[in-house]
Amino acid sequence: MDNDEPLEPETKDEPEMEPEAQNSDETLYCEAEASVAVEKEKSGRESSETDLEIEDTEKLFTTGQRELYLEACKLVGVVPVSYFIRNMEESYMNLNHHGLGPSGTRAIAIALVSNTSIVTLELADNCIMEEGTLSLVEMLQENYYLQDLNISDNDLGLKGASTISEFLQRNISSLLNLQLSGNNFKDESAELLCQALSNNYRIKMLDLSHNEFSDKGGEQLGQMLDVSSNDISNEGVAKISKGLEFNECLKVLKLFLNPVNMDGATILILSIKKNTKSKMEEIDISNVLVSEQFIKILDGVCAIHPQLDVMYKAVQGFSAKKMALLWTNPMKLIQSYADQHQITVIDFFKNLNPKGTMTMSVGDFRKAMIQQDKVPINRYQVRELIKKLDGNAGMVNFSFLKKVKP
Repeated sequence: MDNDEPLEPETKDEPEMEPEAQNSDETLYCEAEASVAVEKEKSGRESSETDLEIEDTEKLFTTGQRELYLEACKLVGVVPVSYFIRNMEESYMNLNHHGLGPSGTRAIAIALVSNTSIVTLELADNCIMEEGTLSLVEMLQENYYLQDLNISDNDLGLKGASTISEFLQRNISSLLNLQLSGNNFKDESAELLCQALSNNYRIKMLDLSHNEFSDKGGEQLGQMLDVSSNDISNEGVAKISKGLEFNECLKVLKLFLNPVNMDGATILILSIKKNTKSKMEEIDISNVLVSEQFIKILDGVCAIHPQLDVMYKAVQGFSAKKMALLWTNPMKLIQSYADQHQITVIDFFKNLNPKGTMTMSVGDFRKAMIQQDKVPINRYQVRELIKKLDGNAGMVNFSFLKKVKP
């Protein structure tokens, strides 16, 4: 090296490009974004413990609903249900009688873990068995949008009842209505479900019709639910009624196709009369023939609980002509009132609702219609109105009146 050339300072390296200066807000934003990404990744790893998670947990965040379901079907080895794929963004999903089996149910459950659209899921008659029940229970621990579940006619038996009982006691889902009709439940299952319901404060309606409960099962479940098409006699109904004297939550009780006569029916409605805090809205004893005396007692009960509707077979001694008068078209009466006062029928109904909205719960609507003094309407006519206003889902919808003619 030429000694005449100046030496470069020892600290000098290859020239480097200095990073552009970032303002502090931008820097914080980047750091926060990175932190969120790390948390998501960590959360994904931690949640992989559930059996319903696909091994690659990142797909829960990156894969679309349809792709997730298709991969779940591939994972469990079943053929995808095209109806489910087409309608998975709707609020109502009817998969009754689709022959899903435990594996098909598992694939559906995997897809529903992150689904935010479906509110009502129908899975009756699918042979889901205990394994499928476990998949649904695991899904319900993650899905906080599903409110109505029908798993009737799946022969769940005692093991299925045990799985459902353990799940209900944890109170960790948004489920409000559960249909368990025709699942070969006996008195042992009734005991398990009774234990669950005594600790569950979310379920509002439970359908246990077409099972195999005796009076013992009726006694155990007496404070809590629906139990049609079982072998519950007047004695069992009397024990159910004891529970109804104190129950403040139950809204629907279905007892049709049980060996109950008018005496049992009378005991039942008197128990509601004794309970000033009862929320009961519907009692179905539609196989029972009642008397005019029963109707007078029922009128007294409904004066205290105007939200209540009791469905029975017929009234002894009532002629067809007299019954026809009770069922006079209520919409014509309301239309006539609206025309006289120069308002619309929709305005009439909206005025019944303190919120002024187009929807109203069936119980609140029935109570408002019975208590209003503008148009004379009886219980039979209110029931007819509820049918016309789409009241099967627990809500009436006034917007349907635009399509309904008197």
